[in-house]
Amino acid sequence: MEDIIEPDLAICDAHHHLWDFPAQIPGFISPYMMDALLKDIGSGHKVESTVFVECTAFYNADSVGDLQFVGETEFANGVAAMSASNRYGAVRICEGIVGRADFSTGAAVENVLAAHVRAAADRFRGIRHAAGWDASPEVGNSHSDPKKGLYADARFREGFAKLEDFNLSFDAWQYHPQLPELIDLARAFPNISIVANHVGGLLGTGPYGNRESVFADWKGSIAQLAKCPNVVMKLGGLGMAMCGFGFHERSAPVTSEELAAAWRPYVETCIEAFGPARCMFESNFPVDKVSCSYTALWNAFKRISKGASADEKALLFRDTARRVYRLDSGQFQFSISRTAAYNPQVTR
Repeated sequence: MEDIIEPDLAICDAHHHLWDFPAQIPGFISPYMMDALLKDIGSGHKVESTVFVECTAFYNADSVGDLQFVGETEFANGVAAMSASNRYGAVRICEGIVGRADFSTGAAVENVLAAHVRAAADRFRGIRHAAGWDASPEVGNSHSDPKKGLYADARFREGFAKLEDFNLSFDAWQYHPQLPELIDLARAFPNISIVANHVGGLLGTGPYGNRESVFADWKGSIAQLAKCPNVVMKLGGLGMAMCGFGFHERSAPVTSEELAAAWRPYVETCIEAFGPARCMFESNFPVDKVSCSYTALWNAFKRISKGASADEKALLFRDTARRVYRLDSGQFQFSISRTAAYNPQVTR
């Protein structure tokens, strides 16, 4: 076990999941529930709060159509309530919640958004509709099995526009070859806050095995994306097998020095393009747990940001996430008229 670097540096883990899948999925660690996350957090880093992001874990089987997605928000809100009791320590698990909705249903998605808000109004902050698509079977598509060119679809955009009505943000999860599509979406909706997941969705497997050419393409898109003032970047997700670093195949635990050396060019490129006020570190656990420990992951981020000032570190590790997800008291309000209009009989 590594010693904790900068143990007093406050952290908001801006992206993690909780789940209990009935069958093991190759490359996934399950179950991963609150106790497992608390054990990882208890390794020594000063994690004060976390943001839960949808992952198909606990849909409500008794609900109709897309309203099933709201079950996951109800679950996460329950975990947050348990955490808020202080019985599990001072950390606030799931202080922010990002759920799922299908914007391809157009304006009808308003019904699902309102249901999420009613399920966790104090904590619900945004939607992720995963759009990762690639022609290569070696890459595979996102868990939502999106169609090609989802962000440009007229029905998707009709539904996406409803985020502004509810004052909700959008977590964007696509692969790096699709970044031009995200750029176009961000430009079309400048008033909607967009959080790009996992350094923009870096691919490093299948047809994307040439790291030098991939880096050049990815870096060019990152520079263009950063010109959209409504977009912020999550720094992490690089432990996923699709990124191509191969740490998940190691028999011996990877060290934070190794992680930092491999990830530094990507993290530093994002920070240089977006600035610390528009970047936030994330664990992406338990997905990235296949490659490294929670201790090593955060130590790696601290190694990469070693030269940053105290104010810059505060932004990268906590303050940007808290601002973007509006986690502090008084920062956030829903549209009462919109939530009151919720009709549970209207589905897709």
